[in-house]
Parts: sequence; structure tokens; C-alpha cells
Amino acid sequence: MNAIRSTQQFKRLNAILKDPLLIIVLLILVFFVAVAVLLPIIAMVGESFSEEGLPLFQRYLVDPVYQTIILNTLIMGLLVGLIGTAIGFLFAFVQVKLDVPFKRFMHLIALIPVISPPFALATAAIVLFGRNGTISRGVFGSRYDIYGLDGLILVMTLSFFTIAYLNLRGMMEALDPALDEAATNLGANKWRVFRTVTLPMLLPGIASSFLLIFVEAIADLGNPLVMGGNYEVLATRVYVTIIGLFNTTGGAVLSVILLVPSLLVFLVQRYWISRISVISVTGKPSGKPQTINHPLVRWSLFGAVMFICLIIVLIYGTIIHGAFVRVPGVRWDLTTEHFDFIINGIGAQAMRDTTALSVLATPIAALIGILIAYMVVRKEFFGRNALDFSAMLGIAVPGTIIGIGYILSFNTPIMLGDFVIIPKLTGGQGALGGALAIVMVYILRSVPAALRSGTAALSQIDPSIEEASTSLGADSARTFRRITLPLIRPALLAGLIYSFARSMTTISAIIFLTTPQTKIMTQQILNEVENGRYGNAFAYCVILIAIVMVAIGLLYLVVGDQTGAERRLEGGR
Repeated sequence: MNAIRSTQQFKRLNAILKDPLLIIVLLILVFFVAVAVLLPIIAMVGESFSEEGLPLFQRYLVDPVYQTIILNTLIMGLLVGLIGTAIGFLFAFVQVKLDVPFKRFMHLIALIPVISPPFALATAAIVLFGRNGTISRGVFGSRYDIYGLDGLILVMTLSFFTIAYLNLRGMMEALDPALDEAATNLGANKWRVFRTVTLPMLLPGIASSFLLIFVEAIADLGNPLVMGGNYEVLATRVYVTIIGLFNTTGGAVLSVILLVPSLLVFLVQRYWISRISVISVTGKPSGKPQTINHPLVRWSLFGAVMFICLIIVLIYGTIIHGAFVRVPGVRWDLTTEHFDFIINGIGAQAMRDTTALSVLATPIAALIGILIAYMVVRKEFFGRNALDFSAMLGIAVPGTIIGIGYILSFNTPIMLGDFVIIPKLTGGQGALGGALAIVMVYILRSVPAALRSGTAALSQIDPSIEEASTSLGADSARTFRRITLPLIRPALLAGLIYSFARSMTTISAIIFLTTPQTKIMTQQILNEVENGRYGNAFAYCVILIAIVMVAIGLLYLVVGDQTGAERRLEGGR
């Protein structure tokens, strides 16, 4: 068996060496990962371990103030991870295991946070539940202080639980119903089947979801800036250190401290992913999925999910309504002045720049992710796993760290003798006012999603289909374009949608890279929130969400039509 496997690997490696195009593609992918992902991280780590940086480690790790900040970060990450995973599990369980109405409504509501700015919920929550909130004071007559840990848990849980929901829903749908039937036939009741059969099979996915939400929570910058109050975390301290104190070295040191738990949980998460592939049931599921029919369980879980959905609807309804009133929470007379301020003022440039840069980054990110997935799954070469791991760092490393790394790496041209290898990408006049750096950040933050969806899709396709094309004389490019790409079109569509939505709504990774020449909508939203102009901020959010939804519709229209055309063609044949 080992000899056969070695022979197959040698044939695949030999196929790469004989195909110049594959070598070129591989070199381009390696260059991208090295320059866009690894170089900024290495530059940031190198700056933190410089002569100026090393003493700061001892200062930050010993100082009680910074110890409290680090502890705050970990507590917030753990609580958001636990509650977010629990809510995601609840949504997935109701969708798959219960026969209840409004499932489509629940699913759509759960997806809304993905296409909105990360701190949109925080701003709306302040209007609703703040010291002078419409509900907290207007209804209950209480000056509730939502700023701090409890407010952060509320908005961040609602922002990130979708990660767990989508992950666990897919796993639940893939479970073989025959296992439940076998346990039931042996006399086990529904609760025992859930506890001894279903839950153990889902544990790796639950752990994976928790770790992903934990990383997102400790890396988030927008929500703590808006709602943190006196509860300071590492992400906001890094922001203040660089923007307020102009201390890049101090920011790099704090970023390394933040990087340690992020990378640790990323490594653990990858371990759980490998565990999933080991313990999951293989083959096509057989039998009919069992549903929970006990009235108390059924309707109590349904009520809990609907309550969370109504909270999300209330918050996003506040965003939409707040965009059309004079002063959200204070004056309710209708107006369109907020949209007039954006469309006919500084917001017009932000809309153009953000949309243009996202449109430019989206196909590149999706294509790079799919190509890396293709090389990793279909080809054998030295460093294959390293390429996959390095590309995934784009989502594992907090955005603030990426931003600092880009400032350190690309604030001056990278030279090889008298030749410019990489031009200046950041700064007011560098590379179109920092636009190229922002596009690169958009790409590297979106590649992991396309990579993972592409890997999953390719793993389900028999390689013999592509081998047949090659044996008939088609080269690798033609085989990939005519055979592989149509088969993994859903993965490509997922990569395109995620890339555009993430590019339009990101803030922490590009907050240090924006310049007067390049304006980004999320940066402008944050400015309006910090200045208390919530109406303008809500109008920005409404426009941004509308742009993302239109783009997703167009992507479905274009890619979906092509997929349907191919199916009709196959049917005609």
C-alpha cells in the first residue's frame, strides 16, 4: 500500500514538473502568501523583538493595568465563544431536528449579521438600551449602562453566532439517521439518543465553532471601540497605542501578546477539523432523519430561537428607522438629510472607493483560494501543507496585527539593489493613497473562506474525471477551466460572496491603512459613531447593506445562470 501511494505521489509531482503552467501558478501562489501574509506578520514580530520592543514585554506583562486588559480580553473571548456557540447550536438544532414553522425566516435572520458592519449592532443597541435608550429609559424608566462587558457580550454574540450556526447545521444534516434509529431500536429515549449519539458526533464541530468565535471576539476592534466603555481589551489598546500615542513598537508588542492566544486556538481548531474527518460517518446517509416531537421541548426551543430572531429584527429595524429620523432616540420626525449628507458629501467617495476596492479584491481572492485548494488537494509537492496553513493565517491572525504588519512592511519600497521589488503600498502618496494595501488586505482576509470551500468541494470529486481529460490530451489549464471549475462552481460562488461581504464590512484590518486619498465606509461609520452622529452612521449602514445584498444577488444571477445552463445542456445531451 505504501509503495502504491509513493508511486502515485511521484506521478503527481512529475506531472507538475512537466507542466510549466502549473509551476508558474504554484510560484505565484507561494509569492502571494509570502508577501501578503507572512511578510507583514514577520515584520510585526521582528519589530516587537527589537531593542525598543523587548523591554516593553516585561512592562506590559508585569503592569497590573495591562494584566487586567489581557484578562478582560480572555474573559470576553471565552464568554462570547460559549454563548455564541450555544446560540448557534440552538439555531442549527431547531432547523434540523424540529418540525416547526418559519424555518426560512430563522435562517435568513441568522445570516443578516454577516452582511453588516461589525459595530452596526453596537450602535443600535446603544440607541435601544443605552443610558437614554428608547427601551431601557423610554419603556422601563431605567438609565441602564450598556457600556462594558455585558453590552459587548450582547452585540458580539449576535454578530458572531452565525459562524457556529452554519458549521453545526451542516454537520447535523450530514449525520447518518441510521445511528439514531439503531439507538431507538435498542430502547433509548430521545434525550438518551441526543446525549450518547448525536452530541458526541457533534463535539468536534462545537469545539471548532467555539474556537473560531473566540478568535473573532478577541480580535474584534469595532465593537469594543463603540461599546467598550471602561472595559478595555487588547484590540482597543493596540489601536490607542498606535493612533493616539504614535507608538508603533508598543502596538507591535501588544499585537504579539494578542497573537499568542489567537494562534493557539487556531492550531487547536485545525486539530478538531482533522478529528471531524476521522469520526464523521462516511458514505451516503440512510434512513429518515428523526425529529423531536415532545411539545415542551419543541415549542420552548422554537420560542427561544424566535425571541433571538425578534431581537435581531428589532436591532436592524432600529438601524433602518434611525437612518430616516432626525435624531435617533431623541427626535422621531422623518428626514432624508442623513442620506443627503452621505450621497452628496464625503460619503460619496467612501461609497465609490469601498465598492471599487471590494469589486477588485473579490474575484482575485476567490480565484486564489480555489487555486490553492486545487494545488493542495490534487497535487503533490514539497510544502503543500505549509502553503495551506500559511494561507489560512489570513483569518487566524487578528486584523489589527495585519494592519500593523503592513505599515511596517510596505511603508517604504522593498528594494533588491537598485530595483524596486515591491513599491511603497501604505501612506498618503504610496500606491494610490494606500488603495493597493487595502486591496491586498481584503484579499488575504477572504482567501481562507474560498480555500476551505474549495477544498471541501474538490474532496468530493473523483480525480479520475480530471485524469480522463488529461489522458485525452488536455493540458492542466484547459482541464481546470472546462472540467474542474464548473464542478466546483458552488464553492467559487461561496468564495465570491464571502469575499465581497467581508471586504465591504471589515474595519480592524484596514483602519491603519486608510488615507485622505482613500476613504472606506466602515471607517466613516466609525467616525460618525464616535462623534455621536448616529443618524449618519445608520444611513451609511443601510447603504452598505444594500450594496452587499445587490452584489450577492448579481453573483447568484451570473453564477447561478451559468450553472443552470450547464445542467440544461447536459440534459439536452
